[in-house]
Amino acid sequence: MDGLSRRIVRARVPILILSLVLLIPACFGYLHTRVNYDILTYLPDNIETMEGQDILLRDFGKGAYALFVAEGMTDAQVAQLQAKLEQVDHVAQVLGFSSLADSSIPQEILPDALYEVFHSDNASLMAIFLDTSTSADETMDAILEIRALAGEQCFLSSMSAIVTDTKQLVDQELFWYVLIAVVLSALVLALTMDSWMAPVLFLVTVGIAVLYNLGTNILQGEISFVTQALAAVLQLAVTMDYSIFLWNSYREQQRQTENREEAMAKAISATIVSVAGSSLTTVAGFVALCFMTFTLGMDLGIVMAKGVLLGVFCCVTVLPAFILCFDKAIEKTRHRPLTVNGEKAAAFILRHRKALLLLLVLWVPAVIGYKNMQVYYKLDESLPDYLPCVQANRVLDEEFDMSTIHLALVNEEMPVKDAKAMLHDMEQVDGVNFALGTDSLIGSAIPKDFLPEQLTGELSADGRQLILISSAYPVASDEVNAQVDQLEAVLKRYAPDGMLIGEAPCTRDLISITDRDFQVVSAVSIGAIFLLILFVLRSVSLPVILVLVIELAIYINLAISGFDGAVLPFIASIVVGTVQLGATVDYAILLTNRYQTERRLGLGREEAARVALSVSIPSVLTSALGFFAATIGVGLYSDVDMIGTLCLLLGRGALISMALVLCLLPPLLVACDGLIAKTSWGNRSRKKNMEGLS
Repeated sequence: MDGLSRRIVRARVPILILSLVLLIPACFGYLHTRVNYDILTYLPDNIETMEGQDILLRDFGKGAYALFVAEGMTDAQVAQLQAKLEQVDHVAQVLGFSSLADSSIPQEILPDALYEVFHSDNASLMAIFLDTSTSADETMDAILEIRALAGEQCFLSSMSAIVTDTKQLVDQELFWYVLIAVVLSALVLALTMDSWMAPVLFLVTVGIAVLYNLGTNILQGEISFVTQALAAVLQLAVTMDYSIFLWNSYREQQRQTENREEAMAKAISATIVSVAGSSLTTVAGFVALCFMTFTLGMDLGIVMAKGVLLGVFCCVTVLPAFILCFDKAIEKTRHRPLTVNGEKAAAFILRHRKALLLLLVLWVPAVIGYKNMQVYYKLDESLPDYLPCVQANRVLDEEFDMSTIHLALVNEEMPVKDAKAMLHDMEQVDGVNFALGTDSLIGSAIPKDFLPEQLTGELSADGRQLILISSAYPVASDEVNAQVDQLEAVLKRYAPDGMLIGEAPCTRDLISITDRDFQVVSAVSIGAIFLLILFVLRSVSLPVILVLVIELAIYINLAISGFDGAVLPFIASIVVGTVQLGATVDYAILLTNRYQTERRLGLGREEAARVALSVSIPSVLTSALGFFAATIGVGLYSDVDMIGTLCLLLGRGALISMALVLCLLPPLLVACDGLIAKTSWGNRSRKKNMEGLS
C-alpha cells in the first residue's frame, strides 16, 4: 500500500490530466445510454402476461395501445379525426365505431350496445394501437404527435402516455436534482470542515466519479429512469464519506510531518485500508437488489455498486492529486469549522446509558407502524395532477366509467357459440363494462362471414383473436386484481391456451413478484452485511448488535410513514431497507471498531465507550448530515413522487440511523461487553485484563 500510495502522489499531475481526458468518453457514454421509463418491462420475460405482450407485438403488429377520448365532437368530426390519427407514424390501427360501421354493414343492424361502447353523452372513444412497444422512442414520439393533432378537447390515456409524461418531467428536473444535492452538500461540508476550498475539490472529485459511472452505463444498453434520477444523488450521498476520511487522515499526518507528499502517501494508505471495509458494506446493500426477480432492482443495484467502487477509486487517486495541486488555495481559505463538543455529548450519553437502553422498546411501535405502511403500484399516482396523462385518466373515468383496458388473446377458431358465451360471462364479472371481439358484432342479422375482412384481419392474426375488455376499476386496486383473477378463470374455462394481458394483469404480477422480492432482498442484504461485519470486527455477537441497531432505524423510518398515513411507492421499502442498511451501518462499524481498539489498549468498558463515542461523533455527524443534505432537497423538490419519496426516506433514514448509533449503540456495547469478549477473537490482551478494568 505504501508503494502504491507514493506512486499515486508522484503521478498526481498525469492522474489529473488523465481523469479529465476520460470525461470525454464518459460524457459520450452518458449521452448515448437509453433511458427506459416503463418499469413494467422489468417484469420477468417468462410470465404469461409478458409472453402475451410479445405475441401481441409479433403476431398482431400491436405493441402499445391507448384510449382516446374526444369531447364535444360530432360523429363526422370524430371520423375525420380518426382518419388523421391513422396517418401518424407507427399507428397500426384506430378502432372506433366508424371502424365497425363499415360501408358494407348498415349501422342500423349493429347491436345497440356497440354504439354505447364508443359513445357517452358528451364524448367519443377510440382505441389506438401502435406497432411499437409501450416505451419505445417511436411510441413516445407518436404520443406527442397524436396530442398535437387532437387539441385541447381530446385526451389520451395509456401506459405509453404515462411513460411519455414521466420522461418529459424527469428530463426537466434531472439537472435540478444534481444542482440541489451539490449545493446543500457543499453547504454542510463548508460549515463542518476547516477550509472553504476543500469541499469544492470533494464535489468535483465525486462529480468525476458520477460521470464515469453514468458513462459506463452504456455497457448495459439502457437504464431505468429511476436509476437515472437517483444515481448521481445517491452516489454523492454514499461516497462523500470516503473523501472526508482521506481529508481527516491527511490533516492528521500533516501534524506529524511537514512533508505534505509524505503525509498524503500515508493518508492514502490509511484510506484504502479503512474504506475497503466501509465501501463493501455499501456495495453489499446495492448488490442485494440484484437478487430481485423484478429486474429494476438489478438495474439500480449494478449501477450503484459500480458507482461506489468508482467513488473509492477516485477518492484515492483523483482527490489526492487535487488536494496537492491546490494546496495553496486550501491553506488560504482555512476557517474555523462548526464543530460539536464530542466529549460533553459522549459524557451525557453514557451517564444516561441505562435509560437510553429503553430505546429498544421502540421496536414495538416500529413493527406496528411498518405493518400499517401502505404502498401504491399504480404508476400515474407518482405523477402530479397537471400532467396530460393524469387528466386523461380522470376524463376517461368520468365519461365512460372506465379506468383501464384488458386484452385477451384466444384461438381464432373458437366456435361462435363458445365465444359469445365467454364474452357474456366476462361482462358479468364485477367492474367489467364490456368485452369486445369480432363475435360481439354478430347479431341475429349478421352472419360471421359477412363481417368486413379488413376488420376481422385487424382483430385476428396467426390463428389468434384479440378481445378488448373494459374495466371500471383502477389499476393496482384490490378490486381490479380480483377482477383479473376472475377474468382469467373465465378465459381458461373456454380457452385453456388463452392469455389475459395489459397494464392491470402486469401490475398484479408486479405486486406478487415484488412481495417475494422484498423478503429475498432483505435476507440477502442482512446476511451479506452480517458476514462482512463478522470479518471486519472479528466477532460473532457484534454483527448481531450492529444490524439490530440499523434495522431498528429502518423500521422506525418506514413506520413513520405507516403512522402518518403516507402511501409510498412499492419499491420504497425494498430500496430504503437495503440502501439505509448498507450506507449507514458504516457509522456503527466506525464507532464499534474504535471501541474495540480502546478495550484492547486496556481501557475499561465505560471509558472505552466514552473515547470511541467522543471521537466518532464529529465523523458520524458530518457523514449523516452530508447524506441528508444530498437527498432531502431532491425529495422536497421533485414532482415525481417515486423519486421524491425515496430521497425523503433515505435522508430521514440517515438521521435516524445517526441518532441510534450515537445514543443506543454505546450503551449496548457497554451492556454486552462480556458477551462481546467471549464471542470475539484477536482480543487476547483485553480478555486478560477485563476483570480488573471492567
